[in-house]
Amino acid sequence: MGIFTRFRDIISSNLNSMLDKAEDPEKLIKLMIREIEDTLIELKSACAGVMASQKKVERRLEGARSREQHWAERAQLAVDKGRDDLAREALVEKRRFTDMVHSLEEEHIEHGATVAQYKDDIRQLEEKLASAREKQRLLLQRHIRAKRKKEAREEMRRVDNYTTIAKFEEFENRIERMEAEADLVNFGRKSTLDEAFDKLADEDDIEKELAAMKSSREIQGKHGEE
Repeated sequence: MGIFTRFRDIISSNLNSMLDKAEDPEKLIKLMIREIEDTLIELKSACAGVMASQKKVERRLEGARSREQHWAERAQLAVDKGRDDLAREALVEKRRFTDMVHSLEEEHIEHGATVAQYKDDIRQLEEKLASAREKQRLLLQRHIRAKRKKEAREEMRRVDNYTTIAKFEEFENRIERMEAEADLVNFGRKSTLDEAFDKLADEDDIEKELAAMKSSREIQGKHGEE
């Protein structure tokens, strides 16, 4: 199956519907994630190849434009020197490079469009991959919850008398009480950050008061000297 056929199949697929119908959803989602990852690798490799070709075209285009300008200047020089024969030959060369520039410009545009399409395809695949991984995470959580629920039910079956149940409830109440007490340990206490800012404020007030005392003392001293 070609890369673009796989890409279209992946993008058009409905993950929820496929997982709902699957006998083993976890196995299916793993296979889908692997398929998306493999397709992404191929797409990125193909895109890198086109980008490399685009760089080569850019270099050739730059060279062709330089040669086109070179022969245009040669033709002008020949005209200035009255050498129409040389001017004609220079213009022929200039025309050849002008045609090459046009061809390379078209090729460069085509490469740019292909790269843009590849990047869009890669973006869509990465979004599909993120969605598939999220589905896998949810399936794993469901599996864990189901396992814990089964274990809890099996444990409850072994609890076959009222005394055992009562002890279990007493133990649960003790845990809840301990949790509540732990929550109250720091209740009403300021955080270390709040205490630090309060300390700064206190220090500021003390400095202001000390400055006021010094100022008052200096004023009294001046009055005494008078």
